[in-house]
Amino acid sequence: MIKRVVATVAGLSLTVGLTAGAQVVHAETAAPKPPKGARAVVHVSPNPTAERGQEVTITGHCGGGKGLKAVIAGIDREHPVLENVRIVKDDPKGFVAKGTLASRIGNGVGPVFVDCGGEAGVTLLVTHV
Repeated sequence: MIKRVVATVAGLSLTVGLTAGAQVVHAETAAPKPPKGARAVVHVSPNPTAERGQEVTITGHCGGGKGLKAVIAGIDREHPVLENVRIVKDDPKGFVAKGTLASRIGNGVGPVFVDCGGEAGVTLLVTHV
């Protein structure tokens, strides 16, 4: 009896996994490309952050843009999420920037924008401090 239950559960799990996998593959291939002007890709690591003053690395590519021109973290320049942001490598095919988490930041989520000279990108930085 136990073997039959285990076999049934395993079979259902496999069926659900295959069906879900097929839907994910289909969804990925059907996704439209972002519009011109919004094709830069950006990642922040570590994400989520754990302490104020922690250094984070911003990486990505410019999606056809001319190269990394600026990184803005937060809603406005008066209350940035990241301070001391510096561009280490501005290569459009693979940029790198570094910054430190602001000392007054609390728990939450904030945007990190990149300007690649014709293309822009955004990701979210999660803070658990």
